[in-house]
Amino acid sequence: MTAPAAVPAPQSPPKVKVPIGLIAGIVAMVAVLLLPLPAELPPAGHRMLAILAFAVVVWITEAVSYEASAIMITTLMAFLLGTAPSVKNPEVLYGTSAAISMALTGFSNSALALVTGALFIAAAMTFTGLDKRIALVTLARVGTSTRRILLGAIAVTIVLSLVVPSATARSAAVVPIMLGVIAAFGVDKRSNIAAGIMIIVAQATSIWNVGIQTAAAQNLLTVGFMDKMLGERVAWSDWLIAGVPWSLLMSAVLVFVVLKLLPPESDAIAGGKEAVEASLRELGPMTSAQKRLMLVSIMLLLFWSTEGKLHRFDTTSTTYFGLVLLMLPRFGVMTWKDVQTRIPWGTVIVFGVGISLGTALLTTQAGQWLGAQVVAHTGLDHLGPLGIFAILSAFLILIHLGFASATALTSAMLPILIAVLQTLPGDFNRLGMTMLLGFVVSYGFILPINAPQNMVALGTETFTAKQFAKVGILLTIVGYLLMLLMSVTYWRWLGWM
Repeated sequence: MTAPAAVPAPQSPPKVKVPIGLIAGIVAMVAVLLLPLPAELPPAGHRMLAILAFAVVVWITEAVSYEASAIMITTLMAFLLGTAPSVKNPEVLYGTSAAISMALTGFSNSALALVTGALFIAAAMTFTGLDKRIALVTLARVGTSTRRILLGAIAVTIVLSLVVPSATARSAAVVPIMLGVIAAFGVDKRSNIAAGIMIIVAQATSIWNVGIQTAAAQNLLTVGFMDKMLGERVAWSDWLIAGVPWSLLMSAVLVFVVLKLLPPESDAIAGGKEAVEASLRELGPMTSAQKRLMLVSIMLLLFWSTEGKLHRFDTTSTTYFGLVLLMLPRFGVMTWKDVQTRIPWGTVIVFGVGISLGTALLTTQAGQWLGAQVVAHTGLDHLGPLGIFAILSAFLILIHLGFASATALTSAMLPILIAVLQTLPGDFNRLGMTMLLGFVVSYGFILPINAPQNMVALGTETFTAKQFAKVGILLTIVGYLLMLLMSVTYWRWLGWM
């Protein structure tokens, strides 16, 4: 008689530990709530500062996903603000209904609508393959020397920055193409040539986020805060005129630094251009959908660049007009089903809550109070525009080391910095200073974790974090000094300082 088979003991499910960062965020929030309430700070503002402390800690530690943190912040605002006295009438509580409405105000902001529209355009680019074609056509115009290949990588980034309004989408399009170029060269993935190409793809994306307003979500968030807190914003073309010279100079610096720190093993590599042309031939002729998308993209560029000069249509409205064309039956290039899975909806949620957080800091007077404290304890009110910009931009560069998202950094810090600028005495252009600080938000040069495009490039395993940081530290120092120089020359002449 055979013995019955042993029944395996039931396994208990693995224990899920609460992230330390989440615990630290809750501790930070409670610590702020337990601090004595300053006489000039409303209770609602006090609670918003506690929520801000929670958000900053959770974002820096990446204890939970950004999407989950956005829902947590919304819930905290609903209950903590809902049980706080109203700023306008302290005898009446906000109530959770009014508080949740305040927590969702960001979702009715035109900046969020523009980000969503930009994500649709980026999805259309990848869906039709136009982004890949643009990148390959640009590279096909480049020679086979390593220097020209590096310049070609930057040229691709510039062209795509104009028509693909998403840094992550651009890097996701360019990285596979450049991997193909590296493979065609027959060089080792860990060679200086391969490392230089991929580092340039990532760093150039950040550099050109500065030059083009619609190139990155944090720029659009900056524009949203301009509208909300300053009552005006910088036009697409004015941003371009201010930012492009810095981006061009920094592109040259980037190539120089990469060639010096990662000298290529060979000055010329045979077969690179032929490989790109072979990839183009594989794509076949330009499809009718790509032609229509190119036509709409050029039209949008014309509308964006002439806003306030040839017409009064704002960037968001013209972008949505372009989306209508792209989704029209027969003329359009995509349907809702084609793109709905290609849109990072989590980005939309985080962006909306980020705007709400900044708006609530302003509404509850927390931002103004914090700005006044910064001015009172730092001596900024005794400095001129150059000193103010130098200190605030250095602060942004340092704190960015702890953030993996420029959007999160903008949401947490820019409303406070705008409040600081509004508190400061003196005659200087607060709108222009906000734009320049918005430029600095894109300084994700040092750590791969500081920007999504860095992580996309790092995933190719062509370079190490140490190599990336060596290039990034020099870029950060030169870029910072160049901005200080331009703030007393070019940007001052334009009237932005």
